[in-house]
Amino acid sequence: MRRLFSLVATVSTAIGLTVATAAPASAAALPAHVFAPYFEAWTGESPAALAQQSGAKHLTMAFLQTATAGSCTAYWNGDPGMPIAASTFGNDIKTIKSRGGDVIPSFGGYTATTTGTEIADSCGNVSQIAAVFQNVITTYDISRIDLDIEADSLNNAAGIDRRNKAIKQVEDWAAANGRTIQFSYTLPTTTQGLAESGLAVLRNAVTNNARVDVVNLMTFDYYDNQPHDMARDTQTAAEGLVRQLGALYPGKTPAQLWAMVGITEMIGIDDFGPAETFTTANAVTVYNWAVAKGINTLSFWALQRDNGNCPGTGGRDDCSGVAQETWQFSRTFAPFTGENPNPGNDFAVTLNPSSGAVNPGAATSAAISTTVTSGTAQTVTFSVAGTPPGVTAAVSPSSVTAGGSATLNISTTTAAPPGSYPLTITATSPAASHTVVYTVTVNGSSPSGGILNAGFESGALTPWSGQGDTVVSTPTHSGTKSLQVNATGSSTGQASQAVTLEPNKSYTLKAWVQGNFAYLGVSGGATASAWTSSSGWKQLSVPFTTGSSGAVTVYVHGWYGQGTVYADDFSIS
Repeated sequence: MRRLFSLVATVSTAIGLTVATAAPASAAALPAHVFAPYFEAWTGESPAALAQQSGAKHLTMAFLQTATAGSCTAYWNGDPGMPIAASTFGNDIKTIKSRGGDVIPSFGGYTATTTGTEIADSCGNVSQIAAVFQNVITTYDISRIDLDIEADSLNNAAGIDRRNKAIKQVEDWAAANGRTIQFSYTLPTTTQGLAESGLAVLRNAVTNNARVDVVNLMTFDYYDNQPHDMARDTQTAAEGLVRQLGALYPGKTPAQLWAMVGITEMIGIDDFGPAETFTTANAVTVYNWAVAKGINTLSFWALQRDNGNCPGTGGRDDCSGVAQETWQFSRTFAPFTGENPNPGNDFAVTLNPSSGAVNPGAATSAAISTTVTSGTAQTVTFSVAGTPPGVTAAVSPSSVTAGGSATLNISTTTAAPPGSYPLTITATSPAASHTVVYTVTVNGSSPSGGILNAGFESGALTPWSGQGDTVVSTPTHSGTKSLQVNATGSSTGQASQAVTLEPNKSYTLKAWVQGNFAYLGVSGGATASAWTSSSGWKQLSVPFTTGSSGAVTVYVHGWYGQGTVYADDFSIS
């Protein structure tokens, strides 16, 4: 997790590693759906006692890390006085198990990933990393390990590779010894899914044949300085993740992909500030959605925050900052645990056809159908995003009762730029939200050298692709819209567009930008960039020469943790 987790102190003493070489009887696998809030293991409190008081049968226990960078020995909180041993939490874990629950030990966290004490960043030996994982598994007889990877660890390619190779070793060891073990990756997210750095972790796992059972999104700390509906952002982040998982695991069905999803909220006012406040009403919405979708894990940071003892105060590790009853979030989420939690109200949405082509100035349409999949029929409201300049799209009627139908109407002007554009239709009810994509192709040839939607006056990002970026109404350099580049602690927020130019020719890319560390550049068939830090609009110019294909990618981005960047009025001459 992020800043809140930096409260954990690191310790500088190291002792030898105890390696488990035998595998006793295997722990039972976790339920198919499990609520497992994070427990802050450094507070001196009893996890078994708080689990019983809160009603949370399962806990994710944070964190395991090395005492010093370069070590291959992990401790709870990096404290040599808290080794991986029965003497540390052993009795608590046995008590939790005796009540029908279990724990998920978690490696990493913000402090470990910023100090080089995350186990795979710290230890250069894959087999020793695997031995640490095995030691945790056999010492506490657990069936899942969580790996909380963020901040600097997301950019440590060697550590990523070692960690995934160690996962593969442990999975092979477990299979040979008849033991059940799962691995979950907890990763930062944008409101639209994982940033590139998180995806790189999963791609490397696929390359190393390391099975990742759960991808757990930290649905908070978006670092975009925007107001948030935290429940809705949870849903769009998870929908984006499922699309990304579908590309990584093409053999899995949609239900199997959703069964890989985990969600961790930060209850109350998070450590970014009041703009990101996860309320008790949000918890009800997320619970119903999680049940309907069939996700694997529901969690929050952290159990010790689940009380209303500090109204209006954000980012504390011992209270939520919102008005609530003690354990209110836990009691809302607790029924999620089980093989088949009771389904909420949900629906499905389909398009027919899912694509179409039009000449500039013409129109087309598609039928939208909804069906009730569980519970009772609710009102479903439609919205459309992703229209390029010269294209408009709307759904008629704008809302139906689940089970009803509507029509997607698309019209174009004669100035609509040729190309294929994915339009995202979002259908939302009080309990669930689903998206479908209609691809509209505007016939004709794209003009050579043209940057489409160069001033963002369409109000949509298309055909730019971005990492959680948005089009905003203020500030603007000209017109009524500009691009807001949402750089975060784990993402530069890069927005890009492919452009075809004449081969082997000199050009100059220009754009107006403002903000800290605003970068403008081209990649692909040419490589060049420029940057500036400015509190007002400033024009950047980037000279470059195309290669033999003439194809380049134009991009703009900010820098990690340096705040929002704005861009407007792109041109190539």
